[in-house]
Amino acid sequence: MEQNKVIEEGRQGEALHQPTRGGSKKLFLESYGCQMNFSDSEIVAAILSKEGYSTTQTMEDADLIFVNTCAIRENAENKVRQRLQDYRKAKRNNPNMVIGVLGCMAERLKSKFLEEEKLVDIVVGPDAYRDLPNLIEQAEGGQKAVNVILSKEETYADIAPVRLDKNGVSAFVSIMRGCDNMCSFCVVPFTRGRERSRDPESIVKECREAFEAGYREVTLLGQNVDSYLFSGGGLKKEILTEEQRAAATNFAQLLEKVALIHPDLRVRYSTSHPKDMTDEVLHVMARYDNICKYIHLPVQSGNSKVLTDMNRGYSREWYLSRIDSIRRIMPECGISTDIITGFCGETDEEHLDTIRLMETVKYDYAFMFMYSERPKTLAERRFKDDVPEEIKKSRLTAVVNLQQKHSEERIKAQIGKVHRVLVEGPSKRSNAMLMGRNTQNTVLVFPKGQFKSGDYVNVLATSGTAATLIGEVVN
Repeated sequence: MEQNKVIEEGRQGEALHQPTRGGSKKLFLESYGCQMNFSDSEIVAAILSKEGYSTTQTMEDADLIFVNTCAIRENAENKVRQRLQDYRKAKRNNPNMVIGVLGCMAERLKSKFLEEEKLVDIVVGPDAYRDLPNLIEQAEGGQKAVNVILSKEETYADIAPVRLDKNGVSAFVSIMRGCDNMCSFCVVPFTRGRERSRDPESIVKECREAFEAGYREVTLLGQNVDSYLFSGGGLKKEILTEEQRAAATNFAQLLEKVALIHPDLRVRYSTSHPKDMTDEVLHVMARYDNICKYIHLPVQSGNSKVLTDMNRGYSREWYLSRIDSIRRIMPECGISTDIITGFCGETDEEHLDTIRLMETVKYDYAFMFMYSERPKTLAERRFKDDVPEEIKKSRLTAVVNLQQKHSEERIKAQIGKVHRVLVEGPSKRSNAMLMGRNTQNTVLVFPKGQFKSGDYVNVLATSGTAATLIGEVVN
């Protein structure tokens, strides 16, 4: 997720992938939502490359169009629906074109897409991508093809993803799939299934191959990376004995394995869960310079009752104790968060608890949203979505304005310091400038000089905006 703006839906929204070389058939692939979706799209591209497909950035040239979807918020679903209409228009000029929906929305709205709205030819859930060749064959034969079966074992560990990112510097590596947390507002357990961790050796192998291919940063992905635990033998972690659990690989140990690949391979991860984050992970982060000093730690609310209703598994006090540990072990660590305003039954005083918690923590960045009730969630069944829209909006405005202030403060505190920056590419505003990130995930912009993507440079920050540092390269 691009966590550089004060409010931004991660990588929510349209993202055209880079074209790849391959067979004569053309695949147009778009991804919406979280980093996991972008990682999944690379798995899809790998599977289809073996079927003779190369990716294209031109929709009209495609034989096959897939959109990888997000069901977290209603706004994301609306964007996908609009995009599907665009695909149908393109198909009028190419009747043999096949259109498919992948991911979380596919699982949730399979019958609507196929039967009621007749928008697509294929619907594929997150655990069924290996079945794509068969489903495409069915669709090309005029049948409606669907597979949204969730798996308790699938991790795609043996598939080497086709890297579709634009900068060739940062790679996503999935370390686990699914989620067991059952937060009451969230659809992920219903669209991605139960949690399962991937073999650590396959993860290390993928990260090493990415480094050898020129990538200089990997982001380890999971719905809750802190609950990563691999025991081998196919055993589920809930039935492990204490002895088996002690012998298993946990997230701190995995993080160290990846950091040891090479000092020039930066390591990031997303997303942490406050109830599972351990000091062991924090100490591993502090021990290795190439593990970025940045943690995305979603709080959602600063009030313990609301957190209980959200089924988050921690209290306000527990969350703040995790923040205290981060500050103690890594004083310079950047911290971002997710905040939801107007959750079911939230009072003015409970909202003020969120404001007060923000004042205590002073996040570097935040992703902030009004509560949007999602079908099939625990909140839909248990609670009434009773906070008026205008109050949700006013509370969101208060949160956004406060975060804007804190982000500016955090940026100003980094001015005058020298930052080690991994160059990602040209600045969006000027080809004479380059941009990259420091270990805290702050974007820095500086003169291009002789540097290129993938280089490490030392940049003295001389000024800044609300989300970006501006500086000059120093020795």
